Amino acid sequence: MAATKFLALVAQTIIQHPQMVGDELDEATHERMQQRAEQLSQEMTRLLQELEQRSQEQMLQELEQRSQEQSGLAWGALLFAALQQWQLWAIAGVLVLLCGLCWWLRKRSHEPDSSSEEESSSSDREQEEEEEQEQEEEQEEEESEGEDPDNERDLGRIFAKRIQWPAQNLAYRSRVVEEVVGDLLRVFHEVLSNDVFPVLQTAIRVGSTFEGWSPREDDAVYRLLVPLKPPRGHAFHLELGTTGEMPAKDSCIRVELVCTCMSERLAGEMLCFLHQPEEELRRNQGPSLLGTLCTGSYLDVQKTACWFQNFVRLAWVKVPQSRRYKMKVLPSSRSCKLQLTNASRRTLFIEMMFGVQQGDSDIFLSSQTTEAIFTPSTMWPEDCAVAEAKFFTHMARQAPHDSFHLKCLQLCARILVGTSFSTYTVKTVVMHLLTTIPLSGWRRKHFLLRLEDIMRYLRCCLEEKRLDHFFFGNENVPEEIILPPAFQTAAPLNLFQCLAQDPAAHAKALRELDELQDRLTRLLFYGH
Repeated sequence: MAATKFLALVAQTIIQHPQMVGDELDEATHERMQQRAEQLSQEMTRLLQELEQRSQEQMLQELEQRSQEQSGLAWGALLFAALQQWQLWAIAGVLVLLCGLCWWLRKRSHEPDSSSEEESSSSDREQEEEEEQEQEEEQEEEESEGEDPDNERDLGRIFAKRIQWPAQNLAYRSRVVEEVVGDLLRVFHEVLSNDVFPVLQTAIRVGSTFEGWSPREDDAVYRLLVPLKPPRGHAFHLELGTTGEMPAKDSCIRVELVCTCMSERLAGEMLCFLHQPEEELRRNQGPSLLGTLCTGSYLDVQKTACWFQNFVRLAWVKVPQSRRYKMKVLPSSRSCKLQLTNASRRTLFIEMMFGVQQGDSDIFLSSQTTEAIFTPSTMWPEDCAVAEAKFFTHMARQAPHDSFHLKCLQLCARILVGTSFSTYTVKTVVMHLLTTIPLSGWRRKHFLLRLEDIMRYLRCCLEEKRLDHFFFGNENVPEEIILPPAFQTAAPLNLFQCLAQDPAAHAKALRELDELQDRLTRLLFYGH
């Protein structure tokens, strides 16, 4: 606006007051021109000042506006950068939270159950040891091939590798089972050592899992036999049945009271059940074994099993493994079956049977379940489980380190599912062959040959309708196994006697044997 006025004045001055071309001017005119020039000069000075002031104000406004615009842009860029940083930090924070959560869950799952880590590491060590052992065996066998080449033996090694053997962490699990049972028995001796109950001895490992040929994997049952000794003031008398059947299935354990008057005077701890008044016994000592775990004069299997199950429930809190495993007593009328579950939900199945030893032999009257539909609770059948376990332990010490006899037995036991053949039948066949074929012939390179021998032996027994029990009248039983005299002098016991008396069952067994042969062939070729 000021600039426009200034330019108008300049133009007006030029138009209204043109420069005189003449040099002659009167004084009045000259004076008026002089005054007008001074007025114009003042007006121009004022306008210039106003113009300069307005220009400065406008420049300040423009600078302020630009500054605001630049500030707005700067704040926008800053906010955008901050937004990008916020997203980055948010993502980083989420990742950190996820990592922390995973670490916490892993720590929580491992801390309460260090047995899982130990079992896994133990399994890894066992697998590495097995792989190293297999490599050593292969190297030894390859070195011996130059002396004794045999294509069939090469096939034996090939087929043995193809088979998917059950994944079993036996070393670690066996150790856990022995610790659990050992601790339970220790608690028993601490708590019930002076009570009138059977005295529990060190448990003996029996059955296919401890022997090393169980066809099952993680659900294998670890069986132990707990020997029983009579408590003070009692004696056990074994009655081996009246039918003459061997092994005796109708055996009983008769409990008899014994005078303890002399030891009572010396120890001053226990009253004599025979010669002390019943009222005094009832007031100071309680009933004898005859009044607790017996039916009549005979030790009752079911009462004994129930008593021990109740003891385990109460004693479990005092066992160190109770911090790692949840224990459940499974239903059983003739033994004590336990299911142990750790935080990783891995389970251990333990079965504790009870038995009374025949003299100093490896034969027991045990609480095992018989094949009969009904077994009276006072019957304790003769049991060879301890002798069988001792036999396989003996063979393991005598056989080469790469012996495959347990693998052969395990493979044959796997194919029996759904047939009338029992694992005990195949076990008996293998025990006979182990004492007739040199142990050096049971190595992995002889795998196919030994399987063929097992199937051929079983077929011959079926055709002849005769399979002899291993421990009766058998001169090949190792001397390390102690048998009662009646076992040594007895005539061989035919386990296939039922087939000789039942032609239909015999024909069925022959058909099933053909099916077993087909199963074995498929297992060898396909590995499963």
